[in-house]
Amino acid sequence: MASQTQIAQQVVESILAQKLRPGERLGEQELADLFGVSRTLVREALMQLQARGFVEVRTRKGWYVVEPSLEEARDAFAARRAVEGGMLRQTDGKPLQSVIRRLRQHIAEEERAVAGNDAAVRAFLLADFHVCLADCLGHRLLCDILRDLTARTTLVATLYQSQHDAGESCADHAEIVAALEAGDRARAEALMLAHIGSVESALGQAIAGGLSGVDKLRATLQPLAPT
Repeated sequence: MASQTQIAQQVVESILAQKLRPGERLGEQELADLFGVSRTLVREALMQLQARGFVEVRTRKGWYVVEPSLEEARDAFAARRAVEGGMLRQTDGKPLQSVIRRLRQHIAEEERAVAGNDAAVRAFLLADFHVCLADCLGHRLLCDILRDLTARTTLVATLYQSQHDAGESCADHAEIVAALEAGDRARAEALMLAHIGSVESALGQAIAGGLSGVDKLRATLQPLAPT
C-alpha cells in the first residue's frame, strides 16, 4: 500500500516525465483506486502537493495540476540559477572521481533515452540530472528542493511549448560534467547558467511576449478578418 509521501512523489515524477500536464485533473477516487488506498490518504497527499505549489483545488471541480503564470515561470528559473550556480561553486575538497563516474553513467542513460522512443523516460532523465548532480556533490538538502524546482520549470516548458531539444540538453550536461572533471568550477558554473538560460529562452514567443496561457489561447482563437 502506498504512503502519502509515495503518492506525492509519484505525481511529481510524472510531472518531470511530462506525463502529467498543466491543468490536468487529478480525481481523488481514481488515484485511490490506482494506489489501493483511501480517498483520505489521497487527499492528504494532494494537500501536501498543494503546499509545494504543484496542484490546486477548484471549487466544486476537484484537484488540478497548476498552470504556472509568467511571473512564476521566471521566478522558478531564477531560483534554479541561484541554487545550481551556488552548488557548483562549492566543490572544493570533494572527491570528484566517483562523482564523475556516476554522472557519466547518468549521461549514458540520457543518451540512450534520447536515441530511443520513450519520451517520458527521456524527459525524466534529463530533469533528474540536476537532482543527481546535487546528490553526487553531497548537497542532500538540495535534492528535494531541486526536484521541486525542476518539476516547476518542466510544467512551465510543457505549458509554453518549449522548443528546447533533448539532445542539446544532454550535450549541455556532458559539457558540465567534463568541466567538473577538469577541475574548472568556474566553467562548470557558467555552463550550468547558460544551460538553464537556454532552456528558458526556448519557451517560445508566449513567454517572450509576456502572454499567459489564457492570453495565448485567446490570441490563437481570435477570428480571422474577413477577406
